[in-house]
Amino acid sequence: MPKPNLFSTNLFSTIVKKKKKPNLFPTIVRKTKTEVYALGRHLSLSADKARRVVDQIRGRSYEETLMILELMPYRACYPIFKLVYSAAANASFNMGSNEANLVISKAEVNKGTTAKKLKPRARGRSYPIKRTTCHITIVVKDISLDEYEEVPAFSSLKKPRWKKKYTTLVYDDVYSSEGVWDKK
Repeated sequence: MPKPNLFSTNLFSTIVKKKKKPNLFPTIVRKTKTEVYALGRHLSLSADKARRVVDQIRGRSYEETLMILELMPYRACYPIFKLVYSAAANASFNMGSNEANLVISKAEVNKGTTAKKLKPRARGRSYPIKRTTCHITIVVKDISLDEYEEVPAFSSLKKPRWKKKYTTLVYDDVYSSEGVWDKK
């Protein structure tokens, strides 16, 4: 039986290969926060009339959305305009994102509570009136941020501990100062 050639490419490469060093600092891939929202609750307008406006702005950029909302002739545009503006302010404050990178990722309208009122009519009668409300949620996403980031594994597992700032306690020596009891 012939001896194997140690310098052949396959066998030599397996012998000479260095072992990989174990990673002493493993990392965890963590999902970062790229979305913020603004929520308007109990807005006094019909959910169907608000949906007519919200369907036009879903998926558009922030600047384009503001332009569309200013030019639309519907009454529901102003509360939605304020919510979009508030969501952009939340994004710039919480994530430090630029307004040019914002996109309306999700916009939804849900029915709220219905207030039942009575409208006085002639001859002592009354007709019921239903005042509908709705809840509007505007979610804004920053497209410039990465959705995942690598962080050291052990830094996220550490529990926050109490910092020992106040370990030196100072007691006032009332007896040696002769302050309270020795006054005559």
